[in-house]
Amino acid sequence: MNLLARRSHTDRLRAIPLESVLRFSGANQDLRDKDKWHTTQGVMSVNGSKFINWNTGFGGGGAIDLTMHLNVMNFSSAVQWLAHHFSCPRQTPLEPVVSESSLSLPVPVPVHLAKIQNYLVAERCLPGVLLESLIHSGTLYADSYANAVFLLRGKNKRPVGAELRGTTRYSWRGLAPGSRKDLGCFTLGPHSAKKAILCESAIDAISCAVIHTDDLCISTSGARPKPAWLPELIERGYEIYCGFDADSTGDKMANTMIAMYPTIKRLRPSQHDWNDVITASA
Repeated sequence: MNLLARRSHTDRLRAIPLESVLRFSGANQDLRDKDKWHTTQGVMSVNGSKFINWNTGFGGGGAIDLTMHLNVMNFSSAVQWLAHHFSCPRQTPLEPVVSESSLSLPVPVPVHLAKIQNYLVAERCLPGVLLESLIHSGTLYADSYANAVFLLRGKNKRPVGAELRGTTRYSWRGLAPGSRKDLGCFTLGPHSAKKAILCESAIDAISCAVIHTDDLCISTSGARPKPAWLPELIERGYEIYCGFDADSTGDKMANTMIAMYPTIKRLRPSQHDWNDVITASA
């Protein structure tokens, strides 16, 4: 690729709508302010191609800057990430490779299972036995890029989406295109559980389950106060705790959730998140 073609390619990636990048990265749009997004890096506002993180004061412009900030990547890695996850037609607006309106789960590639298991055990300190049970049930698998795929299941255990977590040098998190996280969730725990703990991600839910072995641990796929399946969970009689991250976003979303559902209690991790709790004690 010559210099002119490279610049044209970079310009097309930079022009990807910020909202598409945010959705694919698992961010949640604010319920009241559509320009505001709750992300893993803090609360952001978007105005056209510009964004600002209100928690850190960092701002930028274009999809490359946003990807670098969201996924803590350098410029080159952000360009490769965008090129991999988004198509780049020359004459039409840039869109995700697969329409967000239809679920497109990654194809399982068993040859990469060892890579994701090594990442989750060695770097995330998750028990191999617990991971094996998730793999055996089909709830966890590897895709062609060695991403860890955590299925979100709805009624009758039907897959309705997936959380994706990068396990190679391109560390990132996102959702499978078309995921309907209001129709289901990633969950694990005993059928006899009386308590349910809501966490921000699948990895945090697994980490929480290591600590709270008798409880149902559920990922809301991002800190959000009103998943559509929450009222049904309350009606089923669970004692529910909001275990969102111990940061300003987690606290704000937990307070909003408890204001809407007063029976829910706050369970704040002793570290930033549940995975940090188990890695700190490893």
